[in-house]
Amino acid sequence: MILTLTINPAIDRIVNVDKLVFEDRAYILDQAEAAGGRGINASQVIHGFGGKTRALLSCGGPAGKRMMKSLAGMGFPHDAVQVAAESRINFTISDKQGLTVKLNEVGATLNGEEVQAVRKLVETRISDARWLMICGSIQPGVPAHLYCELIRLAQSRRVKVLLDTDGDALQHALEARPTVISPNQHEAERLLGRALITRSHFMEAVERMRAMGPEAVILSLRSRGAIGSAPEGVFEALPPRIDVLCPIGAGDALAAAFVWSMDRGKSFAESLRWGVAAGTAMASLPGVKFPTLQQTRAIYKQVEVRPLAA
Repeated sequence: MILTLTINPAIDRIVNVDKLVFEDRAYILDQAEAAGGRGINASQVIHGFGGKTRALLSCGGPAGKRMMKSLAGMGFPHDAVQVAAESRINFTISDKQGLTVKLNEVGATLNGEEVQAVRKLVETRISDARWLMICGSIQPGVPAHLYCELIRLAQSRRVKVLLDTDGDALQHALEARPTVISPNQHEAERLLGRALITRSHFMEAVERMRAMGPEAVILSLRSRGAIGSAPEGVFEALPPRIDVLCPIGAGDALAAAFVWSMDRGKSFAESLRWGVAAGTAMASLPGVKFPTLQQTRAIYKQVEVRPLAA
C-alpha cells in the first residue's frame, strides 16, 4: 500500500481555451472539474499503474462535497477528515499551444481539533502502508512542523516517506530526515535561497539539499528531466523531446511513478527513470490528464539515465 496525504486538497477546475494572449479575448473550448491536490494526483497515477493506494485528505463545505463525489469515481479507497472551512478551488487555464496558467487558492485555516484529526487518520491507516507520500501545501495556521511529526510517525512504523511540499513546511520537515524529497526547480531555489540556472547548479543543489537531512533527493526540471542523489550515487534522467501540451501535474506524476517503482523493489536509478517517463507522458497530454502505464512505458523506453560524478 502507498498512502498519500493531501491536507490541503482542492477542486481543480480545468479550462481549455483556443489561445492565451494578453489584452485579447480567448474562447473556452471545454471545461471540467475534479478532485485534485498533489497527493490525490499521485494516487490517481499509482492506481492507473495497477498499484495499491489510499488517499487521505481533509474536506469541507459544498466544494468538499463535490470533491468526495469526484473521488468516489476514481476507483481507489480514500478517507477524509471533515472540516468546517470550505475546501479550496483551483483554476488551470491551458491553450492549444500548451501555454498554461494555474491559479491556486491558499486554503482556509484548520483549527487545532481538525489538525489533530488529520494526525489520527494518518496514524490509523499507516500500519497498512510501505510508503507514505506527504504532498502539497498546508493551510494558513496549520503548524509548520506538522509534516515533521508525520514523518517521525512513519519512521516509527518503518514506513518510507516521500515529501513533496514547499516553503516552511519543507524547511521544518527536513529535520525529520524523510526518505526522499522531490522539489521542482522553483521550490529548490526557495529552499536554498539562490537561483539555479546551469547544470552544475542543479548538481550542487541536489547535494546541498541531501546534506540537509533526506536520504535521497529528486530535483524535477520539467523538460530537462530530473537529477537525483541517493546513497547509490547521483543520476541524471533525460527525457525525449515532446510537444508539451500541459505541464501541470507532471511533478506529481513523477513522484508517484518513482514511489510505485521503488515499492516494486526497483533501484533508485530505475525508479528515477520511471518517474521522468510518467512526468513527460503527463506533460504530453492535453489539459490535466494522467498517463496510463502503457503511455508511460512508451516514454520510459526513450528516457536516458546516466550516472554523474558527485
